[in-house]
Amino acid sequence: MPRTRKPWLGSRWVGIPVAIAGSMASLVVPTSAAAQESEPDVNAEDKPAFTPLGYGEVYYQLNLRSPSNGVTDFRGFDNRHNTFTISNVVLGGTLDTHDVIGTLVAQIGSTPDTYYLAEPAKPGGAGSSATDKETWKYLQQANLGYRFHVPNDLVVQAGLFLSPIGPEGIAVKDNWSWSRSNLFFVLPFYHVGARATYSLTERWAVTAAVYNGWNSVVDNNDEKSVSTQLTYTVPDAVALSILYFGGIERAPDAPEGRAWRHDIDAHVTGAVTDWLSLQAHANVGFEPNELGTSSWEAGAVAARFRIAKPLYVAGRADVFFEQAAADASGTAARIFWPAEWVTSQTLTLELRAADHLSTRLEYRHDLAESDMFFGGEVEGDGVATPFVADRETQDTMTVGMTAWF
Repeated sequence: MPRTRKPWLGSRWVGIPVAIAGSMASLVVPTSAAAQESEPDVNAEDKPAFTPLGYGEVYYQLNLRSPSNGVTDFRGFDNRHNTFTISNVVLGGTLDTHDVIGTLVAQIGSTPDTYYLAEPAKPGGAGSSATDKETWKYLQQANLGYRFHVPNDLVVQAGLFLSPIGPEGIAVKDNWSWSRSNLFFVLPFYHVGARATYSLTERWAVTAAVYNGWNSVVDNNDEKSVSTQLTYTVPDAVALSILYFGGIERAPDAPEGRAWRHDIDAHVTGAVTDWLSLQAHANVGFEPNELGTSSWEAGAVAARFRIAKPLYVAGRADVFFEQAAADASGTAARIFWPAEWVTSQTLTLELRAADHLSTRLEYRHDLAESDMFFGGEVEGDGVATPFVADRETQDTMTVGMTAWF
């Protein structure tokens, strides 16, 4: 899977964090004019129409609070204490031939359960099946499109896409840390719908889209969500995104009513030197509803240092504030967290001893405004009675390995 991707290539756009932070520019060997003249031309027809891709992710984690239920909560993709876990095994490929493009990616592991955690469940009928997260969880991406030349490229696609919100990706290899930030965990992972991307220039592009909603293969209401995004990309140097996403995301019978949710996202990733890369991410939103206005403000900053060619160290800090609407009749259901704010700090050491292989050692500290996490003897059994959160903090040490082609 390519490390540097544009949002219309069928993946959650992560800009250039892996490519630039790994100082890929230093790996490029200039080609002499004589060498260029001697190299045969490669026509588009000679390029492979289908490019396979795949990766695997495994980890072992110790939650230093030693929860009896073995759960590291509100972490999504690295959520099991004191066990070796196969997080995700992914196989698929991309199609690009005669201006027809497409992506098909399947997945299996613990990650898909989190990936589809918010997928709506809808009953079936006498002659139709029900649909819920179990129906779709083995499918990560599935989309098809066509590239028009009018005169710049206009790419029109439809299907299942990774969300373009935020700089992080679903694949660990595309990120600087093993764990994802709090912003990635609660913001959308995927969308189903149609989108069109027009290349304004070689570096600027604009995308307009209509989707079922946040994390909805099958919509949970009658309304559709819309999105527009402006991107600026200089390969191996800088990536910038500004995005708006809006729509009605609550179920039809929600006490908050038919509330239109607004989300504004911006992030930038840049190579400061050949050994230092920086990243900043901001996300704000609001939802005027029958009980008032729910809103949130969140941000994350990260840095990645190249200590030596195969060795890197990365640090990240994030914070997320959420306000739930309330009036005399009650309080709106929280969109993201059971607390008013949550924050985390992460330090990751990465060794890339071989191409397409990454081993990481990570320490992370989570802190919330109220009890959100588990530690010690946890009340409840998680089946008949829910687990009872009993900690405001949690600390973890994680060793993970990922390989890809």
